[in-house]
Amino acid sequence: MNDVIARTINLEKVYHPGEHNEVKAVRGISVELRTGEFVAVIGPSGSGKSTFMHLLGALDTPSGGDIEIAGKSLAALSDNARADLRAKELGFIFQGFNLLPTLNAIENVMLAGDYAGMAANVTEERARELLREVGLAERMDHAPSELSGGEQQRVAIARSLMNDGRLILADEPTGELDTHNSEVIVQLLKDLVTRKNKTIVMVTHNENLTRFTDRVIKIVDGQLAS
Repeated sequence: MNDVIARTINLEKVYHPGEHNEVKAVRGISVELRTGEFVAVIGPSGSGKSTFMHLLGALDTPSGGDIEIAGKSLAALSDNARADLRAKELGFIFQGFNLLPTLNAIENVMLAGDYAGMAANVTEERARELLREVGLAERMDHAPSELSGGEQQRVAIARSLMNDGRLILADEPTGELDTHNSEVIVQLLKDLVTRKNKTIVMVTHNENLTRFTDRVIKIVDGQLAS
């Protein structure tokens, strides 16, 4: 069995605790994520899927429980150490691509290398290699506005791989794409799991896309559904 790259232990997130508008967004979620696994996270709107992903990505702090990534407890890390772990172990893919409009494709990918502290002479060549891998060899110098939605998401996938982190979190990565491009992007993610032995966790509203994944986690009302 492959190594556990991440686990959540009785994870809780409460917004506005003790107030009239208290929301228990995540309630006691315990899961293990293994190296080389492609996992879909599904559930109705407002179920806590995105909150769960933000916690897993160390973008938000739990109200209770803990998260371990690469054997490190996030609760035991300082803010700086959490940021360092995020930069070096995690890759992020977002629904809206989150590319900087003033930078071209290769510059957007290189940013993640800078953030991870990679040497400048390594960063550009690695960015070029990754853009070739995702099929954008001819589009590296194009700005986001000159790329289709599917191409922009390919840039975002290349960016998520830049630091060679082992865990990639994709939050509705096909939400802005049509059916064909959605399937192309998810197939690309599946290929990355196989070729690069990454762990990918993908939140999706589109249950048809779960056929590409190894496992499905369903969250309802902040809890794991059986």
